[in-house]
Amino acid sequence: MAARLVDTGHDVTVLDDLSTGHADAVPDGAAFVQAPITEAAGVLAGGFDGVLHFAARSLVGESVARPGLYWSSNLGGTLALLDAMRETGVRRMVFSSTAATYGEPESTPIPETAPTRPTNPYGASKLAVDTALTAYAGLHGLGAVSLRYFNVAGAHTGADGRVYGERHAVETHLIPNVLAVALGRRESVSVFGTDYPTPDGTCVRDYIHITDLAEAHLLALDACRPGGHQIYNLGSGSGFSVQEVIETCREITGHPIPAVVGERRAGDPAVLVASSELIRRELGWKAEHAGLRTIVGDAWAALTR
Repeated sequence: MAARLVDTGHDVTVLDDLSTGHADAVPDGAAFVQAPITEAAGVLAGGFDGVLHFAARSLVGESVARPGLYWSSNLGGTLALLDAMRETGVRRMVFSSTAATYGEPESTPIPETAPTRPTNPYGASKLAVDTALTAYAGLHGLGAVSLRYFNVAGAHTGADGRVYGERHAVETHLIPNVLAVALGRRESVSVFGTDYPTPDGTCVRDYIHITDLAEAHLLALDACRPGGHQIYNLGSGSGFSVQEVIETCREITGHPIPAVVGERRAGDPAVLVASSELIRRELGWKAEHAGLRTIVGDAWAALTR
């Protein structure tokens, strides 16, 4: 996102405590401040016209084991950021939320009107932030947009030729874990259940290319309106099955990628796909890099370059 902002002429400052981030990922042309989100006031005092808020802990399992950490980091940190914005007169925020706020949906693709029933502290903390944004918009004139989505994949190449891909110390996402087998970092990939009511029996999940996600954030930044908080879902509208992802990774990498089939995991819905009809209609956004081969190909290229 920072690279995309720099490429489109914005003055960018990245604030990150580097607890999970990487200083060398800050693009050329962007300033960098290493600090926790709770110290944002000192940075914002320099004069800014908007904040794109990605800072959060995001491991579902960890959120169940350490819920207090997620409430203090995700909600507490955001409240500190919102107060810093109010004090320094920054009136626009784009919040990187999550479709985990919906929990197990009643139907798919999931619209913004679906009930929000998160099933873990991670999703609950993100939903609480959305609630806070609505309150701050009404009370303090903040203009906010929340973007809710599922899995992000692929890689983004900046105008300077630098490639930005996934770099997680603890990797929980399917595509990088499958590709890790082809790289020799894992022996096999696990498939949890092949008897779901889907075309090939494996779970179907939504994937969005990181470049498309960045474009959505750019559009959302321009769409912030004082006193309003808008929520948009981002997704492919159809999704891809676990088996489709594995087969595509095999084709792209030329590696057999052994798969070990196990039992279903408790609480895994058959299909999780978000509808992006509202943001398409209101902001003109659509997934330009929606093909699975494109997403996997870009992710593989970033890992092997």
